[in-house]
Amino acid sequence: MLRIALFLGTNLAILVVLSITMSIFGIDGVLDDNGIDLDLTSLLFISSIIGFTGSFISLFISKWIAKKSMGVKLILKPENESEKWLLTTLEDISVKAKIKTPEFGIFDSQQLNAFATGASKNNSLVALSSGLINHMNQDEIEAVIAHEVSHISNGDMITMTLIQGIINTFVIFFSRIIGHIVDRVIFKVQRGHGPAYYITSIIVQILLSILANIIVMWFSRKREYQADHSAAKLVGSNKMISALKTLSTKSPDSLPDQMAAFGIAGKKQSAYKSLFSSHPSIESRIESLLKNS
Repeated sequence: MLRIALFLGTNLAILVVLSITMSIFGIDGVLDDNGIDLDLTSLLFISSIIGFTGSFISLFISKWIAKKSMGVKLILKPENESEKWLLTTLEDISVKAKIKTPEFGIFDSQQLNAFATGASKNNSLVALSSGLINHMNQDEIEAVIAHEVSHISNGDMITMTLIQGIINTFVIFFSRIIGHIVDRVIFKVQRGHGPAYYITSIIVQILLSILANIIVMWFSRKREYQADHSAAKLVGSNKMISALKTLSTKSPDSLPDQMAAFGIAGKKQSAYKSLFSSHPSIESRIESLLKNS
């Protein structure tokens, strides 16, 4: 799922920048108690400020980042019948989902892919790849649009931002504790913080962030099921199942490894790799739809 990839990448970058900036300006000095021990209350407070700030900045610039990084061409006025149908379909589904019609765009890619992003339900973007538009029929495209609109109407980006903020907080909290221990125990710094504290904290922060993404990916997989079911209610289960089947036959093999986990389809993963996958298998998604149809 592209929106997850863009959000997580932006969040990690902002988090590192904020941490380094606050260290440069001496904010971490609040974490010392008499120059020797950490003030855990202050540490948790500062960690939450950094963690939630990084998460919310990522949310607020998510649409801008998506447009720039994916080369999305916004369709404001349709230039042909295909674009006219796409805009009308998006508007109709948005009305059913009770949200303001998102901005709509197309990005040039032969991969069958789509994403939705934005800071709120009424300030969002839905984008489809040219490959998806060219290889799916109208019923299947309608289902994909309904799936992406469902992510918006279900508030997935907002919820993920809050979850990411909590995760960021504890990642920073524990990375600072580990950095402090290395500084005091290994390098014997008795007062203030030496270089080892900052270097260790940043390295541990990045490593913990990667591991913590397991939680975010678990949440993402759960929300994929929910978006499928919401889309089925909007346009019908048969259309959603048909779209998933098309993705299963055409999308997984065409997606490069670095993007496969973030496409609308995803692909089969080993038990270990599935922990870092944003999508459940298409087979399990179809099975879930059939059980509830």
